[in-house]
Amino acid sequence: MKAWLLSKTADLNQTATPLGFQDVKKPVPGDHEVLIRVHVCGICHTEIDEIEGRLTPSRMPMIPGHQVVGHIESCGKRISKLKTGDRVGVGWIFSACGACDYCTRGNENLCSDFIATGRDRPGGYAEWMTVPESYAFPVPEQFKDEEAAPLLCAGAIGYRSLRLTGITDGQCLGLTGFGASAHLVLKTAGFCFPRSEIIVFARSETERHFALDLGAAWAGDTTDSPPRLCDAIIDTTPVWKPVVEALKHLRPGGRLVINAIRKESADQTLLTDLDYTSQLWMEKEIKTVANVTGRDIREFLEIASKIPIRPEVQMYPFHTANEALIDLKAGRIRGAKVLQVMPPSPGPWSG
Repeated sequence: MKAWLLSKTADLNQTATPLGFQDVKKPVPGDHEVLIRVHVCGICHTEIDEIEGRLTPSRMPMIPGHQVVGHIESCGKRISKLKTGDRVGVGWIFSACGACDYCTRGNENLCSDFIATGRDRPGGYAEWMTVPESYAFPVPEQFKDEEAAPLLCAGAIGYRSLRLTGITDGQCLGLTGFGASAHLVLKTAGFCFPRSEIIVFARSETERHFALDLGAAWAGDTTDSPPRLCDAIIDTTPVWKPVVEALKHLRPGGRLVINAIRKESADQTLLTDLDYTSQLWMEKEIKTVANVTGRDIREFLEIASKIPIRPEVQMYPFHTANEALIDLKAGRIRGAKVLQVMPPSPGPWSG
């Protein structure tokens, strides 16, 4: 089969071809796994972190990609719930041990044996992939493939972030950064908390206009002062400056939720300039989001189908994965980015 492979880390400012397009052996599902014929795979900032060495794959070469939608082509001997022909999605969580304290409490995202799709096991930048049945999630039929893909990561992790804020309807929510995850959080928050104002901090004027188009009450630069303080703020950026600025905009007792696997180190010295009295005192909290659970994906897909959420999507042909990653790095794309692995068909999934 054809697949894109990451063989070594690289600086995306220095190379236009971080991934290699190769022929690799088609995978065979284990007893508890399904084989998926990949239709589409979302393109995520996590892939940039992998390429640039901030989140190194457990082994290389590695097939990246963890926002996968496709149909089940074959099943292992011990599959009990899914069947051949089902359309399913795969997110960042590939598997966990299932037996530790975290797993038994539904927090398998914290399991020491957490295995990530596209980092620890081959992902969706390929024509086929395998995954354990427990982490192949049926996709609601009203979504097109390309609409469902960003829901599996940007949507699900955004939903987890929203849950971790602890806000209630009517409280003010802030979003700093406005990419694939944040624009889905805004839509979800508007549905779950219809009386809450949502304000957005983004350095790009295009992103600010986008946020207002989607219903934000206010949108300004990261350093601008909002019309009111927030009860909670979700940060989805890869850098530290928005974190430092966001703490200034929290009410007493407010919570900042950082939705990022890694932060770039270039502006880390800003943390030494934190002013305790204005930025951390009065019982303000900082909480981080680690990975995603099966519950997050299942619940979010159900909520997204009720809203319904229709992500803003830009499609890229399978052979242009490197171009898509460069565009993502440069911030040239509005909304989510999706790789078309299998040509669209006239069937019910393609819309």
